[in-house]
Amino acid sequence: MKNTRLSWQRFAINLVIMMLLAATASAQSTWDAIKDRGSIRVGVTEAPPWFSKNLATGEWGGLGSAIGKQMAKEMDVEFEPVEVTWGTAVAALQANKIDVMFVLDATPKRALAVDFPAQPLLYYALAVLADDDLNIKTWEDLNKSGVKISVTQGTTMDTYVSARLNKAEILRFPSNGESVAAFQSRRVNAVSLFHPPLIAMRKKIGRGQIVLPSPIRQSASSAGVRMEADKRWRDWVNTSIAYYYNTGQTQFWYEEFLQEFGVNPSSVPAIRREQW
Repeated sequence: MKNTRLSWQRFAINLVIMMLLAATASAQSTWDAIKDRGSIRVGVTEAPPWFSKNLATGEWGGLGSAIGKQMAKEMDVEFEPVEVTWGTAVAALQANKIDVMFVLDATPKRALAVDFPAQPLLYYALAVLADDDLNIKTWEDLNKSGVKISVTQGTTMDTYVSARLNKAEILRFPSNGESVAAFQSRRVNAVSLFHPPLIAMRKKIGRGQIVLPSPIRQSASSAGVRMEADKRWRDWVNTSIAYYYNTGQTQFWYEEFLQEFGVNPSSVPAIRREQW
């Protein structure tokens, strides 16, 4: 009986120790974990110009990768890409699978689940990929009878374009891909999306001009990090992306990737709003 009691006591003590160790491990801040691990785990997904994987080498490029690599260099740790999707990035942060996800827009809903630095990472705007012979400076230049423009149904693009183009014919499609396909097949004169995805699409199609019609409908993108009591990592990310943006380094990395991607940077809008 005495041995049984002692066995249970040892079991209870060991259980408490294991729980304390688990609690300590789970409570370790991202900042300390990066230092201990020796790497920054950056969420990546195939989405040029933000992220792009070289299938021959397995190396990740793109703006988000460039920022992650520079941050790793600053902290004297390794850059560790972890493949996710835009849909699973927030869950990956919550589950401690990644330390940061770049080009993740800070929305009120996402801010309930993950944290964001105060400094925006970059800016992008609602744009059109349009026929080369169209002279477009404002949205009103597209608001003409005979002009057809495609949008993705129920999106910000749909709402914004519908409110401004009451004379043009607006064709609404279930997905971005179908909207772009309408332009590719010349069923419409233009397609409206936020400008970065249009870069890869224009390259694939081989024609069209990307324009930010005025008034510009801009949006800021950010970097998602895990929500935790220790704010050192979030604050350092904030300081870093502010520095890269204000010194023009973010724009430089963006243009560097575009050149590697076979796109002339001067032919597409910048991601610094000061350059629009």
